Amino acid sequence: MAISAVGEARVITEAMPDLRSVAVGFWVGSGAVDESDAQFGASHFLEHLLFKGTEDRSASEIAAAVESVGGDMNAFTTQEYTAFYVRVPDDHLTLALDILADVVWRPSFRPDEVESERRVILEEIGMRDDTPDDVVHELANAALFDGHPLGRSVLGTRDSISAMSRDAIVDYHARHYVPSNVVIAAAGNLDHRTVVDHLGAHVPDTLGNRPARHSFDLPAPARSTGEYRATEQAHLVVSLRSIARDDPDRYALSVVNQVLGGGMSSRLFQEIRERRGLAYSVYAYRAAYESVGSISVYAGTAPETVGETLDVIRAELTRLVGDGIPESELAAAKGHLKGATTLALETSSSRMHRLGRGLLTLGEVPNVDEIVAAVEAVTVDDLRRTIDRVFATDEHVLSVVGPLDVADFDGPLAT
Repeated sequence: MAISAVGEARVITEAMPDLRSVAVGFWVGSGAVDESDAQFGASHFLEHLLFKGTEDRSASEIAAAVESVGGDMNAFTTQEYTAFYVRVPDDHLTLALDILADVVWRPSFRPDEVESERRVILEEIGMRDDTPDDVVHELANAALFDGHPLGRSVLGTRDSISAMSRDAIVDYHARHYVPSNVVIAAAGNLDHRTVVDHLGAHVPDTLGNRPARHSFDLPAPARSTGEYRATEQAHLVVSLRSIARDDPDRYALSVVNQVLGGGMSSRLFQEIRERRGLAYSVYAYRAAYESVGSISVYAGTAPETVGETLDVIRAELTRLVGDGIPESELAAAKGHLKGATTLALETSSSRMHRLGRGLLTLGEVPNVDEIVAAVEAVTVDDLRRTIDRVFATDEHVLSVVGPLDVADFDGPLAT
């Protein structure tokens, strides 16, 4: 692993000489929480719009250049950052660097392309709204961070996207896509110096940082939220606020998440699906942000079994707080997390994502051995402390999408 500066941008690479591919990503430290009301959805709008064309390339030329060598490209937006990435055969590394530098720093913002992509995003919002198991997670996040920018959808709303002017998008790009707010990550069969030298001609000499991220007080979460849908299943999410991404207890929380609902051997999967047959899909998941996080349980079940399913979730959360996690489950969860971490980092794409996300959000990238050691170091006492910090609360948020009234089911989660 090597890190350098090119102008005010940071560049991090990892050589994987046994591969025949390279993955390159431009990671921008701005997301939905950085948007003003007039720019609500601008980060995601840019995720789409930057691939529509640059000063020198049309959208079709960008796509053809990557796909004609067998590569692929994509992008995604989160609450706190946006990433653009390309994976190509290793002999086309400079092509990936050229295209990403072009789309990130020299977009054309042609008015017709803005309008075309506006329609695409409105269709994406419609597709999300037609998918109840996506809607329930959006509702859960909005309720958990009620009144806070973290609770807003990265997609924006139909009204905000329809009303957003080209000038507002251009202004957001100019203010946030400065080199000092960008990490360039690359992994695969590459040479660090080659990457750095090639980027020297591409990184703008723009100075300064993106606007400071506003600090918002976190109000109490909403108690429950729901949306009636005439669906065959009811989709449930039970959420709690959790710890920030750099919290010392983050590895212990990963173990807790694994034990609770991280796989087929987890407590929730075994009780809800295997023993009772209440759901096809049931799992726990966590998110971590700069100053706070969340942990949630999802289940999709028949409307008539919502009460029983929620009773099981409540019982498992109560057991977790009351009894903690024994050594046997701790050992099994550690084994899974250590193995999954190693297996997940066998491709150039996964290594690039680890590099970019780590350097951008944490300012460092621990190597695989350090991560494995941190997981191995988790003790039963660490789990006890983390469970008390996160789960010993009555501030659960219940979100339901399906053919029922969420108010009928809010009670079973009260402690």
